[in-house]
Amino acid sequence: MRIIFMGTPDFSVGTLEALVEAGHEVCLVVSQPDKPKGRGKEMQPTPVKEAAMKHGIPVYQPKKIRDPECVEELRKYNADVMVVIAFGQIIPKEILEMTPYGCINVHASLLPKYRGAAPIQWSIINGEEVTGVTTMQMNEGLDTGDMIQKVEVPITEDETGESLHDKLAEVGAKLCVETLKAIEDHTATFEKQGESPTEYARMLDKKLGNIDWNTSAVQIERLVRGLNSWPSAYTHWDKKVVKIWRAKAEADGTVKAEPGTVLSVEKDSFTVQTGDGVLRVLELQIPGKKRMDTGAFLRGYTIESGVKFTQE
Repeated sequence: MRIIFMGTPDFSVGTLEALVEAGHEVCLVVSQPDKPKGRGKEMQPTPVKEAAMKHGIPVYQPKKIRDPECVEELRKYNADVMVVIAFGQIIPKEILEMTPYGCINVHASLLPKYRGAAPIQWSIINGEEVTGVTTMQMNEGLDTGDMIQKVEVPITEDETGESLHDKLAEVGAKLCVETLKAIEDHTATFEKQGESPTEYARMLDKKLGNIDWNTSAVQIERLVRGLNSWPSAYTHWDKKVVKIWRAKAEADGTVKAEPGTVLSVEKDSFTVQTGDGVLRVLELQIPGKKRMDTGAFLRGYTIESGVKFTQE
């Protein structure tokens, strides 16, 4: 099939690669404009743009995809279908209906669950045991189009936002190729979505990671895992922001101290009282230092029982 591919971040790259490998003609890649990054503020191409350039595919980077001149530019390519994955802009009706097969989207949840920008992280934060990938025919709603195919992916006990991202990107790439074959063969079935049983998976921000020690150890551990590797869960100690990268909730029915208080310090970890249970901290980071196991941290810094972590 002749495809216009629309995507921006790492999550989209695997699917672009899979479509090329499957023999589809990707005639154009549409991605968000380059942005300055790093201390030197040098313009950095999007991951999808980099992948497209590697394959010699032309790249189009409009500031606003809904502008009339952008719509007309896409029309020139006479594509059979558009594949959209984490593009980052709302697609207008003129583009949704431009090609014979419309716009096919790969979404990182089992729709209608977790519509929205951050389904991967919220599925971990909310304690889901299973998630997955859904392909759908896009409409003008936000992730409300007819579902085509789904694949379930279990969420492991130590799953992080980063590890689940990589799993779902791989599954999504394969599923997209299968979905396009079904569409081309006229064997695809389209299922209407019902109401979503979950809240909208809103975009992540850094404030979300500010740990409230009054919540349960289980909730805090999920937050730590879900926000690893961005934006990270964090707390405050000795006027420093301490990022917590790995932790384990431990059941403990007794409340021995105020939430946020360090209860015990061992060679390779320390435990913190929460509103329900205790949290064992296994990996952390302080400003100006790399991520480190708690054992390595404790060899250079002193944390004593009774010290308190706070939200501010």
